[in-house]
Amino acid sequence: MKNDACHVMREVPPMPVGEALSRRASRVPHQAFSLIELLVVITILGLIAGIAVPALKDMGKSNAQISATRQMLDDVARARQLAMSQRNIVYMVFVPTNYFTLNNANNQNFWLGLNAITDSTKRELALRSATNLVDKQLSGYRFISYGRLGDQPGQHAWHYLEDKWQSLPEGTFISPLKFTAPNPAIWLNVPQWPTDHPNPDLNRIYQFQTNNFPFPTEDSPLVNLPCIAFNHLGQLEKNLANGSQLGTSDGYIPLDQGVVGYGVDVATKLPVPTIVNPGDILERPPGNSTGLGYNIIHIDSLTGRATLETFKLK
Repeated sequence: MKNDACHVMREVPPMPVGEALSRRASRVPHQAFSLIELLVVITILGLIAGIAVPALKDMGKSNAQISATRQMLDDVARARQLAMSQRNIVYMVFVPTNYFTLNNANNQNFWLGLNAITDSTKRELALRSATNLVDKQLSGYRFISYGRLGDQPGQHAWHYLEDKWQSLPEGTFISPLKFTAPNPAIWLNVPQWPTDHPNPDLNRIYQFQTNNFPFPTEDSPLVNLPCIAFNHLGQLEKNLANGSQLGTSDGYIPLDQGVVGYGVDVATKLPVPTIVNPGDILERPPGNSTGLGYNIIHIDSLTGRATLETFKLK
């Protein structure tokens, strides 16, 4: 007996409303942004970038300035501590521009004096050290003392107290006017300090004391270089061999922001000792070491302690 095929109708439960709408929406093509909408978005992003980029640049400069002031405060304190621990005068010696054009204490040219060092190893070390200081002009410094603990009586000698020359962070340096001679005529074109500065005497602010030191190594001839000095009590030392009467006052180190342009070998990209002219030293922004944005390390002559002085709006 042949059975007829039975067709059974199954009832399908109704589709949930949310799913039905979702499926319907999936069949509708998505609409892209219109040209006007894209232009509006691009304009907004451009405005945000225009506001953010200068702020980020200023933040970088601010960070470099903060790092420089913190480093200088710490290292001035370090020199003071070394003087007290060594029970001796400790000098913080700074690298001026064009140091390689100076004559040494024997009235020899700087390079001739280094080449006259008889020991070949010491001579090569001195020549290499001198070249390595080209990029540290106005920013490099090191601690040195005449004699130290352990020297035999009557056999004192100059000793550098750290392994290498230090340098301020890139983009910061010590104001070049700090390295000039105490000539009042020099200050005629220098901007006046803001009225809130407690010590507006430009001569005292700028001129370094100087003294003869072996430079750039212990075995090099003596060269007259800018410095500050601390005695065994941790006070600023005033009686330097070649110091001026300005040593009787507090010490000041004005910090600057900008670029010191020095020579670079085209092939090796390494610094080379070429003359740094005044136009090669660029303050950014101009006058920031003397204007409203000044930062000065102030060293009390009696205590030897250093503090930071900055311009503050009243």
